[in-house]
Amino acid sequence: MLRKYVVIGSLNLLVAVALGAFGAHGLKSILTESQLNTYETGVHYHMIHALGILVIALLSGHLKMSRQLLWSGRLLFTGIILFSGSLYLLSVTGIKVLGIITPLGGVAFLLGWLLLAVAAIRNS
Repeated sequence: MLRKYVVIGSLNLLVAVALGAFGAHGLKSILTESQLNTYETGVHYHMIHALGILVIALLSGHLKMSRQLLWSGRLLFTGIILFSGSLYLLSVTGIKVLGIITPLGGVAFLLGWLLLAVAAIRNS
């Protein structure tokens, strides 16, 4: 699990930095201020939760392996796809219905962090 989540976390950070740079330089003159703010929110949450996946990878070396720990990482990754992905698409395409997907990603983030806490509590 350690190596797998280090790879997932670090590649997601790479993508988040690339998308952030693309937004700052390539989309700044194309998107409205509101669209750019939405895009930047996606990048922000993408980075935070990619770091979270790296934290889970590091903790997997110290905590007893559990389903909660495994699902914590899975849910953070799912949240990145649903939350940040929907914000990227919403801001670039203007298709408002994509906003329906965003809260599902937020719930995945919340559950991922909750399961990490449960894994830590059960480990003691």
